[in-house]
Amino acid sequence: MTKYLASAFIILFHSQALHAGIIQYFKEEDGSTNWQYIANFSSSMLILLLSIALIKLFFTIRQVRRSNRALKAIRNDLEIRVKERTATLNESNQLLKQTNQLLETEVKEHRETTSRLRASEAYIKNILESMPLMLVGIREDGEITQWNKRAEEIAGIPTAQALGKNLWKTYPAITVAPDQIAQALADGKPVTIKHSQRGRYHFDIIIYPLKDQMEAGAVILIDDVTQRVATENMLIQRDKMSSLGELASNMAHDINTPLQTILDDMSHVRDCLKNDILPGNGEVLGKLNSLLDDASEKGKQASAVITNLLSFAGAQGNEKKPEDVTAIIEHSLTLAADVISVPGKLRFRDIAIERDFDPALRKVPCNRSELQQVFLSLFRHACHALSNSRNPEQQPVIHLEMKEHYDALWIKISHNGQGLTYDEQKYIFEPFFNSPDDNKYDASKRLSFSYFIITEHHKGQMAVTSDVNVGTTFHMQIQLQ
Repeated sequence: MTKYLASAFIILFHSQALHAGIIQYFKEEDGSTNWQYIANFSSSMLILLLSIALIKLFFTIRQVRRSNRALKAIRNDLEIRVKERTATLNESNQLLKQTNQLLETEVKEHRETTSRLRASEAYIKNILESMPLMLVGIREDGEITQWNKRAEEIAGIPTAQALGKNLWKTYPAITVAPDQIAQALADGKPVTIKHSQRGRYHFDIIIYPLKDQMEAGAVILIDDVTQRVATENMLIQRDKMSSLGELASNMAHDINTPLQTILDDMSHVRDCLKNDILPGNGEVLGKLNSLLDDASEKGKQASAVITNLLSFAGAQGNEKKPEDVTAIIEHSLTLAADVISVPGKLRFRDIAIERDFDPALRKVPCNRSELQQVFLSLFRHACHALSNSRNPEQQPVIHLEMKEHYDALWIKISHNGQGLTYDEQKYIFEPFFNSPDDNKYDASKRLSFSYFIITEHHKGQMAVTSDVNVGTTFHMQIQLQ
């Protein structure tokens, strides 16, 4: 608007007609200038211009205020945006710091995990290398993936030459066939192989199929058990010799007693003949007949022992058959009466036998000859204990009891002779136990063979309870099935 007013003043000022009219307006009729008009006009124009300037200033101030408000709003908006951006940047920086911390933690954990994995790998490798077994890992196609130090020693092939090669081309002497590997992989179960050449070597071989693997494979463990088998055979042989030694010592003792009597009787007969005793002398003839009868009886005892030994030897290895244990124990009593005695002290036939047998006993699957040897050994023990009884006036008694309980045959053999001490009870079933005082035969301490027959051959149980002043009871349990 100011621009338009200024333009109008310029036009009025430059217009000659208008200029002449205005000048004429300020003159008097006599041609003199009317300064009063000029002053009034100038004041009016000045007021008009000032009014216009005030109006312009008003609108300008108003516009400035509007602009200021707009600028303030823009500034506030910018400040808010700056704050928001700053907050976003701070949050991003915080997240970045947290992310960096997490990455650092992750990297640290990764390094620790890597270190542990390396240590674990080294540990497993050391285990595999230190194993006394030959370990070979193979894929399904026979490619070798593992070859430990023991495999190097047995096969004579370094690991570097074995890995990645076909097992049977690299080590054709191995006693594992591809079909056995295939069988283990197909069944998903370990396959055990026993390989041996008698007198030279023995190997236990186990093929383990690898499960949950991307590629099928197996691990072969070959254990050289030659030394172990040799040791086991030696132990078995020692046990056999122990049992045979005990049996032989028992039989030798039983045979030696009547033979010594026979020899003594024959020596007396020889002395009589050397003294030229007349056959018509009745007293001498009676003595000779008595000696010959005694020798004959003792010869029959020795023959019975030998017959029993031959019967036992011939029955070895026979399968168990259902037998009447009552008949076995009765036969053992008859045989014991013929062969068991303690010279100068007690004969088995002089011992009172008490029986308490269940009449409805079932037959038991057993080896008849072995059970007979057990009963004879226990009767021999009883005879020796009764001959050493602390009460000589006491009637020697053996009490036999057989019952069925819980599908098992329970047998008790008791006597009222001298009982066993604590140490004797502890070692009576151990092999090669003998008297600590001397090396003489002691029948009361040689029952390892009987214990072996009951517990190992017949899968039963055997125990002893004893009191030195009361007597001893042997307990046996044999399953009826």
